[in-house]
Amino acid sequence: MDTKYQRLFKKEQDEGQFWPSFTDLLTIILLCFILIFIAMMIIKSLQIEEMKKTIDQIMGVRSQLVNDLQAEFSDSSLGVEVDEETGAMIFNTEILFNYDESELKPDSFQFLDEFVPKYLDILLQSGYEEYIAEIIIEGHTDRDGSYMYNLELSQDRAYSVAEYILSNDFPYKNIQAHLQEKLTVNGKSYTDFRTDDSGNYSAENSRRVEFKFRLKDEEILERTREILQE
Repeated sequence: MDTKYQRLFKKEQDEGQFWPSFTDLLTIILLCFILIFIAMMIIKSLQIEEMKKTIDQIMGVRSQLVNDLQAEFSDSSLGVEVDEETGAMIFNTEILFNYDESELKPDSFQFLDEFVPKYLDILLQSGYEEYIAEIIIEGHTDRDGSYMYNLELSQDRAYSVAEYILSNDFPYKNIQAHLQEKLTVNGKSYTDFRTDDSGNYSAENSRRVEFKFRLKDEEILERTREILQE
């Protein structure tokens, strides 16, 4: 018969056998969590690197696009300015409109007939078109008048340009279908004014129409942010 002390000693032996095995189990579980965490970090790192490569590729497309636009229009008689950072095509509204009006001038049609095909031939050519998310016609005004008045004027001017380009009177029907899928028209009123060489506000430079493009980099950047947040 076991004495009280024998039973106590046996209990201590049993507990001594239980705790090492339980500790080993905790160690195994902890190692599994560590391995899972490392694997997740490796996958996440590979995803981020892939996204970075994609963004770098798209940024390279933007740079090349700007270079191509500058090469095409830098010596052009059209008088179009190419923004060296964004690739926006900028021209004074006097080319297209009389002061304070939104109806296209008679001689503006010839200008658009020459400019638009050259511009879209670059943006929509093979190798670029798949990266173009949006083509934007944007109207800008000077500070004469109220914000709302100029907002309507800038919007109407941009719309007038788009309306002609997509009309039956525009001679290049082959590019209209491609343009319709990507075209957006905006009016900016006088919010994005321009300055002269001295850095002072310039009403003349502020009155303008811009042709701009947006690449699909914003969607890629948004996906990158989602990956980082997961």
